[in-house]
Amino acid sequence: MSNIDYGLLRKYTGISATAEQLLSRPEKETYFNLSLKISPDKVIQADSYVVYFNTVRGPAKGGIRMAPDVTLDETRDLAERMLWKTALARIPFGGGKTGIAIDPKKLSRFEKTAVIKEYVHVMNLDLRYGVYVPAPDMGTDATDMAVIFGELHIPECVTGKPPRVGGLPGRREATGRGVSHAALLMLEDALKKRPKGATAAVQGFGNVGSYAALFLHEAGVKVVAVSDLTGGRCNPKGLDIPALFAYAAKNGSLDGAPGKRISNDELLLAKVDILAPCARENQITRDNARKIRAAAVVEGANGPTTAEADVILSERKIPVAPDILANSGGVIASYVEWRQAKSGSITEKDETFEVVEDRIGIAFEDMRRVAAEKKVSFRTACQISAAEELVASLKDRDWI
Repeated sequence: MSNIDYGLLRKYTGISATAEQLLSRPEKETYFNLSLKISPDKVIQADSYVVYFNTVRGPAKGGIRMAPDVTLDETRDLAERMLWKTALARIPFGGGKTGIAIDPKKLSRFEKTAVIKEYVHVMNLDLRYGVYVPAPDMGTDATDMAVIFGELHIPECVTGKPPRVGGLPGRREATGRGVSHAALLMLEDALKKRPKGATAAVQGFGNVGSYAALFLHEAGVKVVAVSDLTGGRCNPKGLDIPALFAYAAKNGSLDGAPGKRISNDELLLAKVDILAPCARENQITRDNARKIRAAAVVEGANGPTTAEADVILSERKIPVAPDILANSGGVIASYVEWRQAKSGSITEKDETFEVVEDRIGIAFEDMRRVAAEKKVSFRTACQISAAEELVASLKDRDWI
């Protein structure tokens, strides 16, 4: 089921039936059993899915997710979100995603490298010809992208590489930077508040959440709660985010960190200005949406709010900066890295952050304008804006 409300798009944009047909179904879905022999008595196998949702605006772009429970439906959903995310940010990519159903924590570094190399073997032609440009996602990292680059020796074939091997300074922090910037814009515009003295709670303390919390802290926002899979920490006076950031980097999680414990469920119900769910999908549901006490929600994860919960938040007048806006920092930075790889230019970290904030700022202003003109929610406004860009691209390509 699509995460885009085409009924609303027909009402507000007049999208044609042909355009809806092309945008609402994946262009290509591939399944393969990633299978390789590691030792005389050990074989690794993993169900693997690659989805290209639509490539009218450019090559399919989306990360490689490694998780034991990843499915084709999840991969399809994430690829569709990438399509709308790139259109909203006005960058020349389509939507793509890979899901590899394996637990990366149970693999040694040698085994994980072997799995990535086998993935490149299966996907060789698409990667070599630039049909699909992967990046890190849950369960993968810059080292894995370096392995892909090492197999193909094409700088622009993959993004999220380490800076020393053609990657982009600031790429690792970019998604969190985008979340924090979207949160600051929400504070200023929707809540009419300045960062200093404002409060935030961040669910998820991995790559996205930890940097989002750190950048919010540096901007003067009082981050009062953070959490990861092991639980979290809270302090109404504000947490020492740099200390927790350093602790998690050293120990791999917040487990055992000093401070008052808080569960993920409790964090979601914290009374704060900004709630930033930066973990996994389906965290705000019909079961807890009426209990949310945040003044605004900024979706740092992909799909953290269910459709039913979104209706409830809208009824309660709690504004939501949707994932296709707030979570777009990573793919924006990926575009900068892809462009750098093609041109041979050198980009500094500050420039990466500047482009991320610029693109998100433009999308945010467009969202505000559409929401005000059509009297719709921020989520619907983002979908309208992205749909107009996608339909124009379909016309440019003579697809409709």
